[in-house]
Amino acid sequence: MVHQLLAEFMGTALMIIFGVGVHADTVLEKTKYHGSGHLFAITTWGFGITISLFIFGDVSINPAMALVQTLLGHYTWGTFFLVSIAEVLGGIIGALIVYVMYADQFKASYGSVSPVTIRNMFSTSPAIRNLPRNFFVEAFATFIFLSAILAIAQIKTPGVVPIAVGLLVWAIGMGLGGPTGFAMNLARDMGPRIAHALLPIPNKADNDWQYGILVPGIAPFVGAIAAAIFGKYFLGL
Repeated sequence: MVHQLLAEFMGTALMIIFGVGVHADTVLEKTKYHGSGHLFAITTWGFGITISLFIFGDVSINPAMALVQTLLGHYTWGTFFLVSIAEVLGGIIGALIVYVMYADQFKASYGSVSPVTIRNMFSTSPAIRNLPRNFFVEAFATFIFLSAILAIAQIKTPGVVPIAVGLLVWAIGMGLGGPTGFAMNLARDMGPRIAHALLPIPNKADNDWQYGILVPGIAPFVGAIAAAIFGKYFLGL
């Protein structure tokens, strides 16, 4: 259990280092790749998740996936809660590491990059705020994401699953990510959102806990329940 929790913690932290790191790289002033755009960012998220899965193996790095595993009988409820906590903590630490790495660029950006834009480097926010629709988008995207992973996981060829999951993230980001930023993962959003709340960032924007708890917090679990039903009754898991 300790090894599993460490793997979830470190795997989530590494995913966030790649993901929040690429947002810092594209948004902050005086980085090498400032302004590289969404394709650059989404591709890095996909590759980063692939690398995390290659290193840490059979991990969920997502409380919604941990819920699916619980509903399918692979985790106990106690394991689900411990794994989810480890993942959120990994998200916090990963985001704090990014802040240390880009500390000079953060300082160079205060006053020229808006506080809301800086907050949105850490956590997701909707392009148009419509909470019922935002909730649906995150729940549906999570359903597609987790259902596809359940199917991909049936492939037993070594090395295929991490690459396929990375491509899946890339496709979902490009096709479904526009409305909300496709968190699909409480740890991905809540961990860095907490880190943003803790960091000594001047003139800090509000953390928008209402959105964070409702949309990237709760909606992925709704998608997870639907994915577990799909996995059990359609995929026969």
